[in-house]
Amino acid sequence: MKKYIVAGLLVWMPLAITIAVLSWLLGAVDGVFAWFLSASQAVLPQSAHAGIERLRHVPGLSVIVLAALLILTGAFAANIFGQWWLRQWDRVLGKIPIVKSIYNSVKQVSDTLFSSSGNAFREAVLVQYPRQGSWTIAFVTGRPGGEVAAHLPADMLSVYVPTTPNPTSGFFLMIPRADVIELKMSVDQALKYVISMGVVVPPPPAAPRPVVARN
Repeated sequence: MKKYIVAGLLVWMPLAITIAVLSWLLGAVDGVFAWFLSASQAVLPQSAHAGIERLRHVPGLSVIVLAALLILTGAFAANIFGQWWLRQWDRVLGKIPIVKSIYNSVKQVSDTLFSSSGNAFREAVLVQYPRQGSWTIAFVTGRPGGEVAAHLPADMLSVYVPTTPNPTSGFFLMIPRADVIELKMSVDQALKYVISMGVVVPPPPAAPRPVVARN
């Protein structure tokens, strides 16, 4: 009986957790969309309130609106005119006390993580942490810079060591490149390995095909 219960949990638990996470995300999006509709009712005339109320009951409308907003924003930011306006927006927010510190920090991190030209989380490595002889998976985020680099030896790497099973929290380390072992597994495979606490083992890298001489 215990074996069957465990087998059933292994079947339904991933699906249940996936549904729970998606439900939470959809709830958050619906909450923002509902707030936007309420704000619209406060601005628009009374004659438009009935139409806004009907929008509240359209299933999946918030997700469609969010996807359309992201696509339009991306298209706007991808051209020269949109980039000029974004620079002006950044300049305005950069002059507001407190706001500029939060906004600039978040923008720098997001640009580093999600930019196609960035180097963050492009490589999975092995490092010794939290002590010598104890190894864990880390992700290379770049190299130390500025004043920090002036106090460190040359050829150092900045790495992020995620926690398990929640990789969104972790530790930022600066270690010598010589102490890092590069892995051939992809970042996605390494994340699965970390999240599963070592249960989901990535397949070994494929061996190179032998070169066959042609006559």
